[in-house]
Order: sequence, then C-alpha cells, then structure tokens
Amino acid sequence: MARFLLHRLYIAVLVGITVSLIGFSLLRLSGDLAAELAGEDASQADIAEVAKAYGLDRPLYIQYFDWVGNAVQGDFGRSLFTNDLVTELILERIGVTVKLALSALILGLVIAIPLGVLAAVYPNTWIDRGALAFAVFGQAIPNFWFGLLLIYFFGVVLRLLPISGSETWVHFILPTVTLAFSVMPAFMRLTRTGMLEVLESDYIRTARAKGLSPLSVLFKHSLRNAILPVVSLSAVSLGFLLGGSVIVESVFALNGVGFLAFESIMRQDFPVVQSIVVMISFIYIFLTLLSDLINARLDPRIRLG
Repeated sequence: MARFLLHRLYIAVLVGITVSLIGFSLLRLSGDLAAELAGEDASQADIAEVAKAYGLDRPLYIQYFDWVGNAVQGDFGRSLFTNDLVTELILERIGVTVKLALSALILGLVIAIPLGVLAAVYPNTWIDRGALAFAVFGQAIPNFWFGLLLIYFFGVVLRLLPISGSETWVHFILPTVTLAFSVMPAFMRLTRTGMLEVLESDYIRTARAKGLSPLSVLFKHSLRNAILPVVSLSAVSLGFLLGGSVIVESVFALNGVGFLAFESIMRQDFPVVQSIVVMISFIYIFLTLLSDLINARLDPRIRLG
C-alpha cells in the first residue's frame, strides 16, 4: 500500500507542476500582458512602467518561481478590478460553490443508484430501456440549456422557485437539479453494469440456493459489491461538479466561485481567472488521488497490480 501511495503521489505532483505551468503560461501566451493592463491608449513608457510595477519585465522563469512561491503561501495577488486580495475573493464565495457541488452529487447518487439497480434487476424491460434513455438524455443535454428550461417552467411559467441568487436553500433547488443531471448518467450506467455482473456471479447463485431472501441477496450481497466503483467515481465527480459550476452559477447568478470566474473573464481580471483555474485544477487532482486510494482500499488487486 505504501508503494502504491508513493507512486500515486509522484504522479499527482507531476500533474500539479504541469497545471501550474499551464496556468501561469496561459496569460503570457495570450499577448502582451503589460499592454493589456496599461490600456489601449497607453504609451510605451506607460507600458514599461506597468511591466516594472508587476514584475513583467523579468525573465519568465523568475516570474514563474515568484508566482509559485507566493501561491504556496496563499498569496495569489490582487484583483485588477477591485484591488482586493484574490485569496479573499475566492474564500468569500467558495462556500456557495462547495454547497452546490455537494448537493448535486448527493442528488445524483440518490436518483442514479436506484435507477441502476432497477435496470439491472429487470434487464431488457421497459424499466431498463427507460433508465438507459434517461441516461442518454442526461448526458446529451447541455447544462446551460437544461438550466434555462428549468428557469422558464418553474420560475417564469409556474413561478414556484427563484431563478437567481443564493440567499436561502430554495435558491439552490434549480441549480442543484441542473448540475446533478449531468452526473446522474455515469452513476446510473456504472451501477447497472456492476449489478448485472454481480447478479450473474457464482456467490450470488450460492446465496440464492441457501434460501436467502431476495432483498438480502440484492442489497447485502449484490449492491454492496457493485457499488464500489460508484463510491470511487464520486470523488472524481465532485471535482467535475466544482469545475462545471462555472456555467450553472452564471445561468442562475449564484454568488460562487464559478460566477466570480465568469465576472472576472468579462472584466479581463487576469489574476482572479488564473487563480480560479489553478485552484479548481488542484482540487480535481486531490480528488482524483483520493479516488485512487479509495479504489485501492476497497479492491486489493489494484494496489497489488
């Protein structure tokens, strides 16, 4: 297990370094950052002064190491629009994004797992076909379009739910459903596939032959083993939901990190955009590492392979 952990940590560190390089380089490759900061009407002297003030006149590798050193200490610079610390801006809004992502993950699991079990217990029936059609529809429909449909029917036509803001839990209903709809298909298909494999295994036939009740066979023996891949997938899906919240928060005007990213892109607030991209990427790396460790813990064949 220790060897497996060290190997995964080594890979995670390499991916983290790559992400930091890409995040640092994106702004520099987009053009002359000093000229962008100085404005359209700035003279060469103004641009040079801005470059010196922000350290953009130094070699790129020095800028990179300075940026990494500051980031490790929690200093991601200041917003060009508000002059506030980027770290404070993100911390103010991260709670909304985490709440939305966790709510969507829980809702996705609550709906997808029973559907997957039903589809496996009744294969090639209308239940199975309906669940698969639901999965295909959920995977094909774009988040923003589904969110707009929910806004139109439940917010505009029926006037049952608020369509923007994050003041109360009611404001999270529509965005949570929208975001959960994108992860339900993967959970449902994985549960169905796992249950079909487990239900055909020898130990399930033995359990039935011993006279165990159908519910005991289904939940205690079958689902317990079939659900293992779903548990590990949940960690990775949480990272996907955190990144995918950018679109959903923009549609519903939720005051989270995703909406902050959207606002910063529109304002060309480069330090904020860069920090959010790197932050979400590192969270995704951590969750992927956590998923690998969960897999190895639940299935010894992975860490011994």
